[in-house]
Amino acid sequence: MVVAVADEFEALVVRHQDEVYRYLWRLSGDEQLARDLLQETFLRAYRAFARLDGRGAHRAWLYRIAHNLCLNALSRRRPTASLDGTENTLRGSRGDDPAAIVEGRETLAGVESAIAALPRRQRAALLLRRVQGLDYAEVGAALGCSADTARAHVYQAIRKLRQTLEER
Repeated sequence: MVVAVADEFEALVVRHQDEVYRYLWRLSGDEQLARDLLQETFLRAYRAFARLDGRGAHRAWLYRIAHNLCLNALSRRRPTASLDGTENTLRGSRGDDPAAIVEGRETLAGVESAIAALPRRQRAALLLRRVQGLDYAEVGAALGCSADTARAHVYQAIRKLRQTLEER
C-alpha cells in the first residue's frame, strides 16, 4: 500500500510540477522564489497526500497549496509578474524585423506591468484560468472561493487590464 501511494504521488509530481512552477513564477515574478515554493508545495502535499480521499481533485489542491505559499512569501515583498516564454512566441510571430521585435518587447513589458499591478486575487485567478488553463471550479478551489467568485475575479482582471492598456 505504501509503495502504491508513493508511486501515485510521484506520478502527481511528474504530471503537475512544470505547470505549478510556471504559475508560481508568474505570480511571484521571481524564478528562484518559484523554485523554492515549488519544493515546499510538493513537500507539504506529500505530507498530506495519504489523508486525501482520492476524489481526484489533486490539481486544484496543489494550486491551493502553491497559491497560499506564494501569497505568504509575497506578503513580505513587492509582487511582480512575468510571462516567461511569451517573448520567444512573440518573436517567432513577428519574424526577424528588428522594429517589430522591439515593439513586441515594449508591448510585452506593458502587459507584464499591467498584470503585476492587478490585485493579487485577480492576478492569481487570471493566471490560473487563462495561462494555466484551469476551469473556474478548479480556480475557485485553488483560491478558496466559489467558481462564480473565481469567474468574477477573472472578469474584473480582464476589465482592468483592458482599461490599463487602452490608457497607455
